[in-house]
Amino acid sequence: MSNEPIIKLDTVSVYQRNKRVLENVDLDIKNGEFVYLIGKTGSGKSSLLQILYADLELKEGEGTICGFNLNTLKRHNIPFLRRKLGIVFQNFQLLEDRNVEENFKFVLKATGWKDKNEINQRILEVLEQVGMIDKLKLMPHQLSGGEQQRIAIARSLLNHPEVILADEPTGNLDPETSNGIMKLLLKICEMGKTVIMATHNYNIIHKFPGKIIKCEDGLVISSTNQLN
Repeated sequence: MSNEPIIKLDTVSVYQRNKRVLENVDLDIKNGEFVYLIGKTGSGKSSLLQILYADLELKEGEGTICGFNLNTLKRHNIPFLRRKLGIVFQNFQLLEDRNVEENFKFVLKATGWKDKNEINQRILEVLEQVGMIDKLKLMPHQLSGGEQQRIAIARSLLNHPEVILADEPTGNLDPETSNGIMKLLLKICEMGKTVIMATHNYNIIHKFPGKIIKCEDGLVISSTNQLN
């Protein structure tokens, strides 16, 4: 495994509509690390994730992720970066008008998959990874919140990403369901993926320790496996 960081930010400032929300951000995240991004609501967690998946432009500082230079990344190359990333949101963002299988086919076709057998095979593989293979033909509204989040995580794995970015993935779930989602994300990390999870649920962090990066007062403070 290479010692080169899979994510590196040097003196980065993060802006939302010309308002600076974070400054002097230095990050160095290695392949296979499980990292919590913590901080109060509005502290810049989601904005920092948006920089990483190129939803926000990097205006100050330098950054790389999965071999892509965020400073020189052209708009037409953003989809290629995002194929290396699996993105999981708090509100699942499943397409309500189609079943699980069709949700996944939509993503795969949109990202260049053409062979029907390969598409079908990959869908079954990721559903098996998250224990949801029996939900293939169900509509999102037929699934519980925890099941929808497992489906969303499976969807994030479709393109064999190197990094999973999870923005409050347990935010709408009860504690028991949250524990199941955490175990799943840690299992994915053990398979060699880097996982960055934004959360303000400190109970989860105490239960499932990991590297901690904290957004506070416009700054990012990094620590190892402890809460200050």
